[in-house]
Amino acid sequence: MKVFLMYRDRDFGPSEGLAPNEDLFRSRRSRRSPAAAAAEQPPPTVAALTQDLELGTLFEAMAAGDEFLREVAEKTVLAGLGEPEEMIYRQQILADCLERPGIIREMYRIAVEAIERESHVWGWLMSGSPDGVLHRSVEVLEIFVSLLKELRKIADEHSTGFRSDGFRRLFAMLAKELNDEYLGIVEDHLQRLGSHNRLLMSVELGEGNRGANYILRKPQEVQQSWFERLQNWVEQLPRRERSSYVYEISDRDEAGFRTLSELIGRGISRVAVALGQSTDHILSFFRMLRAELGFYVCCLNLRDRLASKGEPICFPEPLGQGRPMFSCRGLRDVCLSLNMQDRVVGNDVAADGKLLVMITGANCGGKSTFLRSVGLAQQMMQCGMFVLAEAYRANVCDGVFTHFKREEDAGMRSGKLDEELGRMSSIVDKISPNSIVLLNESFASTNEREGSEIARQIVRALLENGVKVFYVTHMFDLAESFYNAGMDQALFLRAERLAGGQRTFRLIECEPLPTSHGADLYRRIFDESAASGSPS
Repeated sequence: MKVFLMYRDRDFGPSEGLAPNEDLFRSRRSRRSPAAAAAEQPPPTVAALTQDLELGTLFEAMAAGDEFLREVAEKTVLAGLGEPEEMIYRQQILADCLERPGIIREMYRIAVEAIERESHVWGWLMSGSPDGVLHRSVEVLEIFVSLLKELRKIADEHSTGFRSDGFRRLFAMLAKELNDEYLGIVEDHLQRLGSHNRLLMSVELGEGNRGANYILRKPQEVQQSWFERLQNWVEQLPRRERSSYVYEISDRDEAGFRTLSELIGRGISRVAVALGQSTDHILSFFRMLRAELGFYVCCLNLRDRLASKGEPICFPEPLGQGRPMFSCRGLRDVCLSLNMQDRVVGNDVAADGKLLVMITGANCGGKSTFLRSVGLAQQMMQCGMFVLAEAYRANVCDGVFTHFKREEDAGMRSGKLDEELGRMSSIVDKISPNSIVLLNESFASTNEREGSEIARQIVRALLENGVKVFYVTHMFDLAESFYNAGMDQALFLRAERLAGGQRTFRLIECEPLPTSHGADLYRRIFDESAASGSPS
């Protein structure tokens, strides 16, 4: 049984070891497994991406305190998808989940319960004998059958309310493979195998008169009432007449009991193996169901957090490669929203056809926040999630890379410029065309003339290779040089500042200015200090 809630034609991945792997950041349009695709391409380092975009906040909100869900969130968001069709497939499934969260959480609960209850059935496994395997498998399958019935009931009652291909296919599979006739046969077999009092086996004489070809047989059923069975037993009790040869083992005959146990083991070995394989198969289904539904439960947790503040969410429009596309209305930084009680300010940007978006303007005007919102929205879109915006569309990219300013190296192993150039070199080694680079105050650790020249050469090289660049900078020399070049593929945004120095935290399309209005912050801080009576 397959789940197919994350991909249309393959499993999400092994349910074990879901912790994120830096070698599994991007499987890029490969129809093979993510691990096989990652082995071919050098993966980018996700540690910087996680730090710069503050993804830890996003993962915590999605997990809601559940460690397994956090692992699912990390793996899914960091791995992403490479084709718009794959993203839309997940979006449609997520839309069903958002409309019926109670049903999704109930299905997830069933999968979790199946895995947890199976893990507690361990006693018979210790022996490793066919008899022990059979006992354990029967006990586990009885648990699984009861929970499969619950899934089947959900499919029967609610399948018509789901519109996505993923859920319709899952419910159709449950209805077909778990029909009443099949479940009845399974329960009948489990009832027979659960009792060793009526085991019937056949055996042939092999070489040296040794037993061979042990086969467990189905005992012949005789329909009798309980009174008739009791009456027959009482009538035969005093006569002790037998219709076949019987060998009874003395209560103290340990060797005889061992021999009998070996004979039973040979007779049930094939059944025990088959039953063990069936148990593993169903357990694998529940594990996959838990992992794949876990992603959508993560999305429900995040939606609940955002909805409690009245934040807008929308399903983005993923576009294919070719022409760079980016436009948004009311785009917000989801991690900032999760860390604040109030709603955050959104931005409207139309950058279709633009490879370079240069962002300048007043200090503390929301430039870095917008940069993070772009990276977060791209990551969330490419794993099939909603984004924190009123509308959003962008082309699918091969990777999101971040180069944000860092604090001074406490170990004094290198200077800030040396460290910045080293990080940029590692990005250049791994980047490919049709990627996105988010630069935040990069190369501002040296003087403006040198920093602008370094940044200018790097940005030009990236643009020439088809890499989309979002650059937040205070270096006027850098921003002015690109603005004066009159590039058709460049868009210039500026943090809005009102006449009195107030920040609106919105970005407007405007040419760069030679000032970042740091005097506004100076006056605000020192005027507040003077008003409070602090010594100057």
